[in-house]
Amino acid sequence: MCYHYSQTRSKQALKERFKAELEEGTKIEPVYHNNGFQHRAMPVITADEPKTIQLYRWGLIPHFMKTREDAIKISNLTLNAIGEEIHQKPSYKQYITKKRCLVLADGLYEWMHAGKETYPHFVYLKERKPFAFAGIYSHWKDEQTGEVIKTYSIITTAANKLMSKIHNTKQRMPVILRPELERKWLDQTLLKEEINDLMLPYDDELMEAHTITKAFSSKKAITDVPDIQCVVEYPELALWG
Repeated sequence: MCYHYSQTRSKQALKERFKAELEEGTKIEPVYHNNGFQHRAMPVITADEPKTIQLYRWGLIPHFMKTREDAIKISNLTLNAIGEEIHQKPSYKQYITKKRCLVLADGLYEWMHAGKETYPHFVYLKERKPFAFAGIYSHWKDEQTGEVIKTYSIITTAANKLMSKIHNTKQRMPVILRPELERKWLDQTLLKEEINDLMLPYDDELMEAHTITKAFSSKKAITDVPDIQCVVEYPELALWG
């Protein structure tokens, strides 16, 4: 699955790459480690406003949640939406048809299991350019306060060859959209079959990955820093194969 990613590009870089303007008052800061369970606001582009970069919280809150307590609880369970089940799941099926979004990123983190040890990896495109995860989004209104909370979920699919080696227990990866298909993903006229055709593994030959410090896995470590993406080699992994 995908619970950790990075988005370190400047607002100008995002504007140029995704041909969109920032929503007025939106502040973009580099995020070297976005932990989904912190539910921080991150840049997305929605089907409703395809020319605007907005900030949404990670962890989709379906509009039918009754209380804030229920909303917070479900947001920990909806960081990812399984693509193969998305048309059937109550929390997602109302959003996949017309409420699709681009989740802007430039890398993701995943763990490899080797024996009893785990090794965190940083995964990115070979060109080191920003990219977009395929996502869905929702607007939930807190009836007690009137606050509208905008949230999203990242869609996952079967792992490609590279991610199968890294995420070797779950064999999953987030859906990364090819640049030429990003605007198609936002097209609200797409049929179910057309949507499904876009929720596929990314070409592993266009991706790279390297191991990083095991401190990444520590709850006590400060991981939202540039050095978290630095290469740390583990000779024993060569023996593991």
